[in-house]
Amino acid sequence: MLLYSARYIQNQLKISGIKHYNADYEKIWYNLMTNKYYIKTFGCQMNEYDSEKIGGVLSKKNQLTETSAPEDADLIILNTCSIREKAEVKVFSDLGRFRELKEKKPSLRIAVGGCVASQEGENIIKRAPYVDLVFGPQSLHRVSELLNKREISGKPQIDITFPEIEKFDHIPIINKNRASASVSIMEGCSKYCSFCVVPFTRGEEISRHLEGILNEIVRLTFNGVSEITLLGQNVNAYRGKMDNGEIADFSLLLEYVAEIKEIKRIRFTTSHPNEMTDNLIKCFGSIDKLAKTIHLPIQSGSDRVLSAMKRNYTTLEYKSIIRKIRRVCPEISLTSDFIIGFPNETDNEFESTIKIMKDLEFDYSFSFLYSPRPGTPASYIEDSIPNEVKQQRLEELQNINVSQGKAYTQSMQGTSQRVLFDHYSKKNKDVLLGKTDNNRIVEANADSGLLNKFVNVKVAKTDTKNLQIGSLIS
Repeated sequence: MLLYSARYIQNQLKISGIKHYNADYEKIWYNLMTNKYYIKTFGCQMNEYDSEKIGGVLSKKNQLTETSAPEDADLIILNTCSIREKAEVKVFSDLGRFRELKEKKPSLRIAVGGCVASQEGENIIKRAPYVDLVFGPQSLHRVSELLNKREISGKPQIDITFPEIEKFDHIPIINKNRASASVSIMEGCSKYCSFCVVPFTRGEEISRHLEGILNEIVRLTFNGVSEITLLGQNVNAYRGKMDNGEIADFSLLLEYVAEIKEIKRIRFTTSHPNEMTDNLIKCFGSIDKLAKTIHLPIQSGSDRVLSAMKRNYTTLEYKSIIRKIRRVCPEISLTSDFIIGFPNETDNEFESTIKIMKDLEFDYSFSFLYSPRPGTPASYIEDSIPNEVKQQRLEELQNINVSQGKAYTQSMQGTSQRVLFDHYSKKNKDVLLGKTDNNRIVEANADSGLLNKFVNVKVAKTDTKNLQIGSLIS
């Protein structure tokens, strides 16, 4: 059982609007005695970032500690993703399993956060009445408050509002000794692609204040961070206010981050082709700290399909962007997203996707079967293509991509690569692992003294995705 000071308890009572020590006090005291939380994260890096921040809020405000075992937890949180139907189905499957834990331990609290929470809201409680909290991506900073209200009222709490960028003013910096960290620079998306629920679950594009982002990065460097990944649904749409009242675009933000001397490498994800400006492209040539890799989703090689997806660019325009990037940075690694089986995709349209994958020589990329999401325009399109055909197409595309990725890896043999060694292998504690700019895993001896350091290495050997060091380069 945790012990709390009287002042801490009084502060919690004040936060929850309780003025007197009464039965309500006993309820919140019960909440304060809970010890451990467990978070399971679905989906993208944004969700990983959000889960870390949720944990920070619970640690700071409720004095909870994290556990990797749900059966040991007093609070279980599912931070969900609704991009694809399978992820959503998995959430409710997990809820059924956690219901059994709650039957054995009635004091257990179960929460659903993230995009499924934002999309489904009260329907989650109707479908799974044993769930205690439902909160969206924009209200995660209120999880402690919601937890307290649940104890006081005895009723499930729901907050799926969109309080713009407010959460970044309330979530704590996580004090972990590590070399790599992520920082969210914006929320939401305003593109409204016909297949996507993000604008409805995370809201439209809202950019953080420039100085707020820089302050967070500087504070992270105090804990040893030397690599930063800038996150957003569409980072190159960033338009953040500055203290002087002007607006900074994404290329300017990159320049400011690069000026922080403790930061040695900068990554970002994800981008949209429509806002890959010339100034941003030039950054790959002018900012040495910027990783020589870019993830730029194309989704399809067919102009008709792209139009039906409401992507608002053509394959010719996409190819033009890639030519510009490679002109500035010939060694850049290009990865992408592909959706296979969009409603009524023909054989010829699929072959166009195969062709563009080969022509642009994509490195290891992500490809998925189209998954209709409720309420999106594409979900209302009648589809005549059998699922088995779609599955065959997906396998064909993935096989080609694996071959291309493997060839790219093999081409790195004998080259010099910048590597940050930042963690030990889970399978072998005698092995230290790091990543190149293009996310290839590199192995070193655990006692090499390279932990949390950037080094240039010569690649001696390669396999499908991993590299082995031949020698260090001073």
